[in-house]
Amino acid sequence: MAAMRLKARFAGPLQGTARPPGDKSISHRALIMGALAEGRTRIESLLEGDDVHHTAKAVRLLGAKVERMDDGIWVVDGAGGFSQPTETIDCGNSGTGARLLIGAAASYKLSARFDGDQSLRKRPMNRVIAPLSQMGARFDSPQNKLPLIVHGGALKGITYRSPVSSAQVKSAVLLAGLHAEGETVLVEPERSRDHTERMLKVFGANIDQVEVDGSLHPRVRPGALKGVDIYVPGDPSSAAFPVAAALIVGKSEVRVEDMLVNPLRLGFFETLLEMGANIVYEETRDPIGEPIANLVVKASKLRGASPPAKRAPAMIDEFPILAAVAAFADGETRITGAAELRVKESDRITLMVEGLRACGVEAEELPDGLVVNGRGPKSVRGGAEIRTHGDHRIAMSFLILGLASKEPVTVDDADMIATSFPGFEPFMQNLGADIVAL
Repeated sequence: MAAMRLKARFAGPLQGTARPPGDKSISHRALIMGALAEGRTRIESLLEGDDVHHTAKAVRLLGAKVERMDDGIWVVDGAGGFSQPTETIDCGNSGTGARLLIGAAASYKLSARFDGDQSLRKRPMNRVIAPLSQMGARFDSPQNKLPLIVHGGALKGITYRSPVSSAQVKSAVLLAGLHAEGETVLVEPERSRDHTERMLKVFGANIDQVEVDGSLHPRVRPGALKGVDIYVPGDPSSAAFPVAAALIVGKSEVRVEDMLVNPLRLGFFETLLEMGANIVYEETRDPIGEPIANLVVKASKLRGASPPAKRAPAMIDEFPILAAVAAFADGETRITGAAELRVKESDRITLMVEGLRACGVEAEELPDGLVVNGRGPKSVRGGAEIRTHGDHRIAMSFLILGLASKEPVTVDDADMIATSFPGFEPFMQNLGADIVAL
């Protein structure tokens, strides 16, 4: 079946109010921890995208009862741990689902085969295989990639110094540590998103922080999780797209409601403010162990910026849309510290630079990022068909760029948008965007 192509073009200001889909990171974790817990977990506003559906199916195979009650309302009846699956666990396109599930499964007496789609099969799994092997798990994985088999069992807690700042690595190790002997500590170069630590506390885990090398890092000790009620706020990585569109399409004003504003997820928004964006946070609240707010965003005259490399973990998923926004800013935007982009669903650095150049924007690759030389509002020619390599964030980023460029922009494959942002097209259309299927 041919891939769905989408075209975006300028159609005037964006106006309106919208709530982004539930946060993908929190949705994965809610399903996995609910499955590991004893008793019932009720999840409200779960992201019903392809990636999360694969995780829901995975925890069913690992012994949990999972049921969809209504739109976004799911219940998980956990069995207090994982049991032997009867078939291969297909993680689809989700690196988060795969790595967290492998970590959680490693501490139980089972042998589970994990696989994914062609994109996920290319992504490195040694970053979780290495620490889990140190803890005592065994793996059949000749290429250190999917498909792989994890042979779980009695693990020993370790202090693991991760060479990369990765919430997926951290989460895999901490979830394995829940059922390991002794304490497990994860040390990383820069703090990555902390949804796992926050949610483990909500589920009653024995987790705290310990000082290592002058900074605090998470420590978990063995203990049972108890089922709870979880509310999933709007995903800032999805909200980034309507926010970006409102900033670069003249005379726009958009209100984004109920968005997660965890400080470790706001690197993109911090950078936009440094670029001169008119973004106001309203009604900040913290009902679920995660801060939530509403945002009011107005079209703005932006200037180039160079976010510090240490901010990269707080905005790793938003670099593609930041590069698109930078095309409409005055001056140079230099993105560094983002080598992780080369091993995402695609090499996002190369694809963004190729796509920007095709749209008439001056851009160049760096080993760990890219440079975009923006020429201000209404300066981007557009008019290109973008190769996405099936990467949802590349597709959405160039569709947003097309809303403010002189000529329409087409993306060659929009099917994978459903992995993280189901309903993206009507969501943007409701704000006045002209995005249509071809």
